[in-house]
Amino acid sequence: DVSSGHWLTQKSTDGQSSWTQPPSSSVSLGETVTISCITQSSYSIGWYQQKGGQGPRFVHCDGCSDRGEGIPDRFTATESGSTGSLTITNVQAEDEADYYCGSWNNDDTALHGGEF
Repeated sequence: DVSSGHWLTQKSTDGQSSWTQPPSSSVSLGETVTISCITQSSYSIGWYQQKGGQGPRFVHCDGCSDRGEGIPDRFTATESGSTGSLTITNVQAEDEADYYCGSWNNDDTALHGGEF
């Protein structure tokens, strides 16, 4: 029932990463959801949120002391090896957005997206 939750869809944007969640799942308000991406590089992984008509904004990364401006502590990024995960607890309607995992080093940046 779309009135009681939001759809989570994820898509790979290139051969260098993949999403570990099923292609789609229903998430109800108040639940906890974890979005994960796998990169074949050893770069650091961070997460970005983009809402309609706005530019992307930084959410969080594992080891970052601060979250992006206006991002509540319900959003937590973790990283283990080549897998980065973003966990959103107590999902709220305003969390509906596109989420991107970014992997980068000093020479290269790659963004991979999923829609929540």
